[in-house]
Amino acid sequence: MLNILIDMPVYAPVLQALQRLPNVKVAVIDPPEEKARVLPTDLIRDCDALFCTFLPENYDEMERLKLVQIASVGYTQLVGKALAERGVRACNALGVFDVPIAEWNIAMMINLARDLRGLIRNQDAGIWDRSAVFQKEIRGSVVGLWGYGGIGRETARLAKALGMTVHVLVRQEVSKRDASFAVPETGDSDGSLPDRIFTMNEKDAFLEGLDFLIMGIPQTATTTGIVGENELRLLPPHAFLLNPARGPLVQEAALLRALREGWIAGAALDTHYQYPMPPDHPLWQFPNVIMTPHISGSSLSPRFLERVSSIFLQNVSRYQRFEPLLNELTPAQLSGQ
Repeated sequence: MLNILIDMPVYAPVLQALQRLPNVKVAVIDPPEEKARVLPTDLIRDCDALFCTFLPENYDEMERLKLVQIASVGYTQLVGKALAERGVRACNALGVFDVPIAEWNIAMMINLARDLRGLIRNQDAGIWDRSAVFQKEIRGSVVGLWGYGGIGRETARLAKALGMTVHVLVRQEVSKRDASFAVPETGDSDGSLPDRIFTMNEKDAFLEGLDFLIMGIPQTATTTGIVGENELRLLPPHAFLLNPARGPLVQEAALLRALREGWIAGAALDTHYQYPMPPDHPLWQFPNVIMTPHISGSSLSPRFLERVSSIFLQNVSRYQRFEPLLNELTPAQLSGQ
């Protein structure tokens, strides 16, 4: 018998499917809380598989725990918990936000190209202005994806459908998608969509040929501040920066200077340097910057619960059949490397 404990909201059809699986017993904590806390010992002692966002503070009492599925893409809450050493396998929610963030990328490129902020300012002021600046298109533009994970692959698919040229910057090469979750009929599973692939020693050439640069890499000790003055100066003056990944990938002072001095044409930012961004921060004031409050992909997205619950259902079934799990984290990742 596989004893499952669910400590988060769950999509009802998936819960019903879990309950129908052979040799499975499901318990749901109600109401769930999205924070680490102590859970009753008699509730967690016999748990084999846990679906949650945060481990219970007394997870050491979960002597039978074999599988953890978290509902977030980030997994820092699992780092340093000695899961791998205890033989516990852990998976994250990679892929659940590919669609909404890719759609945000497309929306921001169109809005930046057509200066939607300028149009709305004119509307508010009752100004009739049919200038050419408001009539541009993104077809034929070159979009550069710094990183080619699930979000980059779905962005590439949409961009190609809109007639854009797709360039990709990666550490090594673009390969077939690994055992990670993807919404059906999305993304680029075989890595065939990019028109050109650059590696890190070709970074300058990658940046120099772009109309849009989209950040799509995780923030680590080595990627924090990876875009600075040199990288922003390499972009053409008509290029736009989009950052739905993590704010500190781009050096704050360098970005402010680039916008003030016109090194780039503007930016769309969904991830930031402070949470929330203070109302007096200068980034709010640029007419060529779109600021959104980290909503390009979030747990309030309409299909988030369905997708993340589906990952858990598939992983329980895979675990029972001794098949590879979706989005499984490596021991190195769980140790923070």
